[in-house]
Amino acid sequence: MASIVQSLWASPCLAWNSDYKTKSSRAYTRCLASSSRDSTLQSSDSVRVNGVSFVENRPLIDVGDGHLRKEIVQEKLEPLWDDGYGTQTVRDYLELAEEIIKPDGGPPRWFTPISAGPPLRNSPLLLFLPGMDGTGLGLVLHEKALGKVFQVWCLHIPVYDRTPFEELVKFVETTVRMLHASSPNKPIYIVGDSFGGCLAIAVAARNCNIDLVLILANPATSFGRSQLQPLLSPLESLPDELHVTVPYLLSFIMGDPMKMAMVNIDSLLPPKQVVEQLSDNLTALLPCLSGLADIIPKETLLWKLKLLRSASAYANSRLHAITAEVLVLSSGKDNMLPSGNEAQRLAKSLRNCQIRHFKDNGHTILLEDGINLLSIIKGTGKYRHSRRHDYVMDFLPPSMSEFKKAIDNNRWYLNFTSPVMLSTMEDGKIVRGLAGIPDEGPTLLVGYHMLMGVELVPLVEEFLRERKILVRGIAHPTLFSQLTENQTNEVSFLDLLRLYGASPVTASNFFKLLSTKSHVLLYPGGAREALHRKGEEYKVIWPDQPEFVRMAARFGATIVPFGVVGEDDIAQLVLDYDDLSKVPILSDRIRNNNERAARMGVRLRADMTGEVANQTLYVPGLLPKVPGRFYYLFGKPVHTKGRQEMLKDREKARELYLQIKAEVQNSMNYLLKKREEDPYRNIIDRTVYKAFSSTFDEVPTFEY
Repeated sequence: MASIVQSLWASPCLAWNSDYKTKSSRAYTRCLASSSRDSTLQSSDSVRVNGVSFVENRPLIDVGDGHLRKEIVQEKLEPLWDDGYGTQTVRDYLELAEEIIKPDGGPPRWFTPISAGPPLRNSPLLLFLPGMDGTGLGLVLHEKALGKVFQVWCLHIPVYDRTPFEELVKFVETTVRMLHASSPNKPIYIVGDSFGGCLAIAVAARNCNIDLVLILANPATSFGRSQLQPLLSPLESLPDELHVTVPYLLSFIMGDPMKMAMVNIDSLLPPKQVVEQLSDNLTALLPCLSGLADIIPKETLLWKLKLLRSASAYANSRLHAITAEVLVLSSGKDNMLPSGNEAQRLAKSLRNCQIRHFKDNGHTILLEDGINLLSIIKGTGKYRHSRRHDYVMDFLPPSMSEFKKAIDNNRWYLNFTSPVMLSTMEDGKIVRGLAGIPDEGPTLLVGYHMLMGVELVPLVEEFLRERKILVRGIAHPTLFSQLTENQTNEVSFLDLLRLYGASPVTASNFFKLLSTKSHVLLYPGGAREALHRKGEEYKVIWPDQPEFVRMAARFGATIVPFGVVGEDDIAQLVLDYDDLSKVPILSDRIRNNNERAARMGVRLRADMTGEVANQTLYVPGLLPKVPGRFYYLFGKPVHTKGRQEMLKDREKARELYLQIKAEVQNSMNYLLKKREEDPYRNIIDRTVYKAFSSTFDEVPTFEY
């Protein structure tokens, strides 16, 4: 099994239940991590719980001299880090499975893929429970990304193992309890794929006092309503010589080969190249499917079907006992299970359950294109190091693959608005681009909030593209509440906000962002400015109190005021709050939604008076226009370092506050005047320019 040495390394925990000690830890390590050498996992740093020895938070690696040594642990991830998504495909899964399924007489066991690590310091642990295949390789597309922020352990159930379901539950439960005893304040993540979803639910139901986060990918709790029920009986009488056709049938029922083959193809490539790569991938993938007959031979398939029945019944009978945080990933084209309906049922049956639905994916969702498990975990706010999620301290920056996907999804918007970014150098010179923005934080970007926040996407993406600076936005708490969950449960723009570091506006989060030297995006006008009335375009609506100046001075932050214009170039506000409040049905709906938000404790500035206190949330009526252009001007940086006197002198703080407010208004006045001189303000003019220009990076604008 030499090839496995290149793909798997010994788990830092050999979590053997006493009933499974049929092979020693040395044999297990040799089987999965070494083909010729003995290795030991014992060390002076090991912890013993219930007779089981393991090393806490210490990734180990075979360095070639017969010993496992501690591997270097990263402290943090930088924006646009490489998550490895797309570098491994379903073909890698099938090739690895061919090796790992070779009979060794061993029991179920844990292993950690070599590519999954080393994780960040103090990373939580993630257990992967496999589907019907039992290989434990179902995270092959995701293990590189997950391995950066989790300690990843995968459960391998050998092909000819016949362990009953309740014994598997006890085996996983022993590991979970051992890990909890070692780190009682850390959450334990359990990713259950299909059958593994039933196993995860069963373990969670028996361990309500442990902080568990369940991620269930098309869980098989709906097996009793499977579309394949009429076909299960004929399988038992199928001749052995015809069983070789079953894996091919299952591969098309359980997943979408086209989506599996698309995993490592760049969607930004020309269509011809995409078709060529897809053809090559399919040609390479389809012959490998014959290996499924070895992964699930006839006797194993029949056993797994019986196991599914008992697993589904066991899990369903204990749903009422689940207290864990649950995220269900459901597929719209699951030909094996009614996963869409099952997700809705689970959401109603479980106390703390969230759904993300993927309408174009099949049953084997974790092996298909368009699904980045870590992105989903981050986008739903599930990643944390302790019992409570901290929007600042638990945040993971976007990776390069996430950034490319965002650019691909928003390319039409960026083309429509063709943003012009201008910044001001220390000497007062205005330049195109973001050269005037400080490299280091803490930096506070303070500006005008256009209608519905339409300026956000180009701003955040341009900072990342040009400067590799992640702008951390402070947003209205409603965006992080259940009020914003859409009816389809699909990935939304709000998931993208969380993915790119938005956090609820609280004094605590503001403090933490500045203390961690972040680039913080703040809109003092808040929802009132973003949901302004007719005739209030480009009117700065800020509170009277200098809310942010004294906090910035406390950390010596650099304040960069900015103005932005262009909302009136893409849409016309036809129905504002005053109009909608005159329609009884709409007025009642707006009032009910805002009262519900207030009951959930997400109302802001309730103790203030004046226009800024009128932060009624509603959706305005907009009439699209032929797109014009967005213009941003970041003013000269204002340094607060060494100006601690503002912490006590409220008058000086107010003076600086009014200066910044005036600078924002002046920036917009400048842009409104200068955009009249832009020959490419209209999308038609820009399109013609691009058609005849040799450069596509930057469309010219006015003289500045």
